[in-house]
Amino acid sequence: MLLKVLGSAAGGGFPQWNCGCPNCRRVRKQDPSLHARMHNSLAVSDEGNDWVLVNATPDIGAQIEAHAELAPGSRIRHTPISAVLLTDGELDHTMGLLHLRESSEIDVYAAAPVLDALKEAFPVRQILEPYAAYRWLEVKPQESFPLFGGRVMVYPFFLGSKPPRYASAQRSSQRNEPPAVPWVVGYRFVDRRTGGTAVYAPGVESWSNELHTQLEAADCVLVDGTFWHSDELRQLGISGLTAPDMGHVPIAGPDGSLERLSQISAGRKIYIHINNTNPILDEDSAESRKLRELRIEVGYDGLELEV
Repeated sequence: MLLKVLGSAAGGGFPQWNCGCPNCRRVRKQDPSLHARMHNSLAVSDEGNDWVLVNATPDIGAQIEAHAELAPGSRIRHTPISAVLLTDGELDHTMGLLHLRESSEIDVYAAAPVLDALKEAFPVRQILEPYAAYRWLEVKPQESFPLFGGRVMVYPFFLGSKPPRYASAQRSSQRNEPPAVPWVVGYRFVDRRTGGTAVYAPGVESWSNELHTQLEAADCVLVDGTFWHSDELRQLGISGLTAPDMGHVPIAGPDGSLERLSQISAGRKIYIHINNTNPILDEDSAESRKLRELRIEVGYDGLELEV
């Protein structure tokens, strides 16, 4: 099974177009210790011919063009991309669906509340209907489904119940909604031929027993690395919101992911979905050195994995 990190940045990309934080200023000046990054997305294939994308970002056109394996084939209208798996309904993970509209036949997998949001609050489904033959397929935590003719099995699992901001009103109006609605899911991919297992979890609200179990059993894990500090945005005067307010476990701190991730026995441990304010973007920072000491990687655009 092959995996390609198409983008490793959180919402806004890196640098963010309207951000003058120290990291964004330095990458614009081409500081060699920082590198520009596109919005977070992953491509998965069983043997390199057919591919599925995990999340469809605003950068999807550039991401496809950056990887020859995702380019059209010999026919005039063709794509090796057959499906998109959504981890949530955030704008930076769904806007790319609009870019794939040119008469494409694509399966879109998402949890039920996300499918509803893309029909109502952010009506992508109605917008695309005249342009493309999408199939909208519900995923349910703990219910697996096959890809690539069954050669790869996908196991969705619950990561959080925080909706995107545009759908918050939709959620509040659903008074009978159970407390653990899967607005955010992770995916475990299992190659049935090799037994290789990879987990993709870019949005982690809390470090649950379920998440720990999914990561522990994997050869490679790609995990939410949005913020280093819980109050990172507050420290820079950007926002009063904390990492948990935004649906993310910070890396550092008593409730952070670093201590837990360092104890996971997965073969490769990689942080992805990294916000432009996060010090781990700087390869020479103390935070980056600490991760290297713990054998935890900082994901980057173009990273290729085989499991």
